[in-house]
Amino acid sequence: MPDSTTSLRLEIAAAAARLIADGGLDYAGAKRKAALEICGARPSRGALPDNDQIDEALREHLDLFDDEHPARVRALRETALELMDALAEFAPLVTGAAWKGIAAEHAPLHLQLFPDNAKEVEYWLLNRHIEFDVDTIGHFRGRDEVPVLVLLWQDTPVMLSLYDPDDQRGALHEGARGAQRGTRQGLLARMKDET
Repeated sequence: MPDSTTSLRLEIAAAAARLIADGGLDYAGAKRKAALEICGARPSRGALPDNDQIDEALREHLDLFDDEHPARVRALRETALELMDALAEFAPLVTGAAWKGIAAEHAPLHLQLFPDNAKEVEYWLLNRHIEFDVDTIGHFRGRDEVPVLVLLWQDTPVMLSLYDPDDQRGALHEGARGAQRGTRQGLLARMKDET
């Protein structure tokens, strides 16, 4: 039987999953809001679920309540393949919803790029008359922040996070949580496994 902290984590994860699926919140925002709803105050850090627990709860929620989930994942992955082909010169890796196969209605397509110069990606978009906003996102190694370009690609919300070419070394390493990103071939293999 799970202890009270484990039970609280699972309850917060389930509430966060509903907020992500129904309200389009990001993981951090959903986790905070779910914790406040359930605890009435911010719980200790150890009581908060990790992203893997939220992934599991979100997958379960979408499987139960969203008949469109499989088609949405397929469409997001097909768009990822197309965009990865278009951006091949920047060594794209796919991560997030398309890689995990967990796509709430508002989930963006997230590609990680490794250009020699981040401006090259901006010029690539500008030359194709694609509007974008510039923001930042946490580095996948948990240090600092990197630029992220936010745009629409054929009506799909897209995030292109921009890394130094050196960051590509070890990016495909599988940690304790498994592979967090993959190549075009890796995504194709995942798609084949699910058919």
